[in-house]
Amino acid sequence: MEGHFLMSRRELERKRVMEQVLEGRLTLKKASELLQVSYRQAVRICNRFKSQGTKGLVHRNRGRPSNRRHPETLRKKVLKRYEERYGGFELGPTLLAEKLALENLMVDHETLRRWLIQEGHWKKKRRRNEHRSRRERRKHFGELVQMDGSHHAWFGGNRPRTCLMELVDDCTGTVLAMMDEQETTELAMRSLWRWIELYGVPQALYTDRKSVFVTDREPTLEEQLAGEQPLTAFGKACKKLGIVIIEANSPQAKGRVERKHGVLQDRLVAELALAGIKTIEATNKVLQNGFIASLNEKFAQAPLEPEDFHRPVARGVELADILCREENRTLANDWTIRHENRYYQITKENRPLPRPKDKI
Repeated sequence: MEGHFLMSRRELERKRVMEQVLEGRLTLKKASELLQVSYRQAVRICNRFKSQGTKGLVHRNRGRPSNRRHPETLRKKVLKRYEERYGGFELGPTLLAEKLALENLMVDHETLRRWLIQEGHWKKKRRRNEHRSRRERRKHFGELVQMDGSHHAWFGGNRPRTCLMELVDDCTGTVLAMMDEQETTELAMRSLWRWIELYGVPQALYTDRKSVFVTDREPTLEEQLAGEQPLTAFGKACKKLGIVIIEANSPQAKGRVERKHGVLQDRLVAELALAGIKTIEATNKVLQNGFIASLNEKFAQAPLEPEDFHRPVARGVELADILCREENRTLANDWTIRHENRYYQITKENRPLPRPKDKI
């Protein structure tokens, strides 16, 4: 007794047509047109159906191993290496394939995904996201840079969460990242400083409404008289540099940097875990000494237009004088100012010398 076998839709259609041919209701010429094969191919299909029945219509390679499949020895070696080295880390198949390639274990990430699923090491992940209209990329490098902090357990679930400040160019996807304990004004300034050193001053930053970037306080009397909007320390620095801050109304609006969060939470966490790194200082060295460069080499793309919209820092301007926190104080009669319960003396050598009661 013959066992059961599966047939594709195409094979079932061939069976239906060939039954009509054998019953005399169709000619082979008409059958070849219906099946979209040549007349000679239709004759061969008909002969196999006559001699072997339905089984003759099933593809003869069905159930046979592919000639293009990887050797079983490679499959076993890859899975063994995964269990020995990478099983304890949450590496996706794409990143895992890259790591294995560094060990001369070459396998496509989709093949690796299939092997991991078969062994129960990986589960399919389906995402059903809300539909949103696509916003086209800006056309020039430096035209718009998205900036956001990613709070995550970068050193593992049993360690405190830290913040990775990320800047992503909207046109090319070029990324820069720097880590600190919290999403602070200092971290934002240091990250922007590093970007300017590498590429120049961007035209605009796209940020959320966190207090580091924007403020909702009422303007002071001085600001009202000057017709100025309230700014954070970071906002003041950007204004001096000629950088426009654009506020995003939702995380989806700054989708490029949000998606980059996911890439880094996948790849950087794995990189730090594999290297046994548990400190912010060591992480920043990893970021600056090749990790971000390799990420940009892999994922960044060419700009739509060749002109670079970054601007150089104006001659004579020091970034240290701009990317800093400024506060106003009143000069006392003895040429001192007070800040956080400490007194600072302005010496006579300073020219021009401010007057007492001046706001400085």
